[in-house]
Amino acid sequence: MSSPPSSSCAAPLSSSLRTQLFNPFPNRLLSSARFYQHRSSKCEMSRRGFALKGGIVASGISVMGSSLITEPAQGVERLEFKPDGYNFWTWRGHRIHYVVQGEGFPIVLIHGFGASAFHWRYNIPELAKKYKVYAIDLLGFGWSDKALIEYDAMVWRDQVVDFLKEIVKEPAVVVGNSLGGFTALVAAAGLPEQVVGVALLNSAGQFGNVNSKSNESEETLLQKAIVKPLKEIFQRIVLGFLFWQAKQPARIESVLKSVYINSSNVDDYLVESITRPAADPNAGEVYYRLMTRFMLNQSKYTLDGVLSELSCPLLLLWGDLDPWVGPAKANRIKEFYPKTSLVNLKAGHCPHDEVPELANKALLDWISGLTLEASPQSL
Repeated sequence: MSSPPSSSCAAPLSSSLRTQLFNPFPNRLLSSARFYQHRSSKCEMSRRGFALKGGIVASGISVMGSSLITEPAQGVERLEFKPDGYNFWTWRGHRIHYVVQGEGFPIVLIHGFGASAFHWRYNIPELAKKYKVYAIDLLGFGWSDKALIEYDAMVWRDQVVDFLKEIVKEPAVVVGNSLGGFTALVAAAGLPEQVVGVALLNSAGQFGNVNSKSNESEETLLQKAIVKPLKEIFQRIVLGFLFWQAKQPARIESVLKSVYINSSNVDDYLVESITRPAADPNAGEVYYRLMTRFMLNQSKYTLDGVLSELSCPLLLLWGDLDPWVGPAKANRIKEFYPKTSLVNLKAGHCPHDEVPELANKALLDWISGLTLEASPQSL
């Protein structure tokens, strides 16, 4: 994504922002937070600028949009929207939503930041004609519980690893978009005996900066007792307002219109799949925790670090017109990891929803070339 002009800290942050898991959004959507530019916090509100343009409501979305339509994409079968969800699994005491269709070798689909299993609406029916397809809602998103926990990339990794062990129960291909892509990578690295292939669609994640040095220092008593509590109070006020604003239907429509390259697949189905989870009583608190805690820890996990632990084939299905994560990132991943196949698509950040027929074909072609060793008994 091209970084918009920021505030007074734009110069020192502009290059690093592009490497964040999620990208910032135009300052016009954060005008209420512009005045929060405390130097010691390194413009943390600006760093979390993706909140409304990479993410709507309780985190964000990985879709793009224009004028709303009510008919599904021409010639592409669409998953039925069920307001109450499909299937649920209990994980660590939390209710996790997932969809499962078809029979055969398993494919597990992982949505992007703030989306849900319904974002794979045009992929599940087609892939299920040949394979057993699962689509899971990550904890804190979609129809899964809005758990009040300390969110971290490893929470979602553990969730997907346990889902593969407890629900899928056999070797599988894991596919992810945006945040879901990075989650697919870390899950595959953590469970190599069960993941036979990974497909990334405009994945989140950043390469490590070898020149960066940690400049963390111990907090002073003043910082612990006064500065930190005041900062948290201020963050809650600002982020509470932003969450309230972001979950309004008009705001959702506005953001969708601003970021989708091809608007033909943006419809009421998609809007409802975003607004419904935002109505959860805990959604606002989840939003706050994701903005203030998850974002601060994301740099601990880098693409090069995870790719160094990966052993299975990797497919990159990359929307070349993505304003957030351009083709240069895909090329760098391919250069770093030799077992990579790259398919470029004329689409934005979410090619699976924007050009589903092309994404489905590319994914099916790639999977057909893998050595698949599923269990003889369907579990």
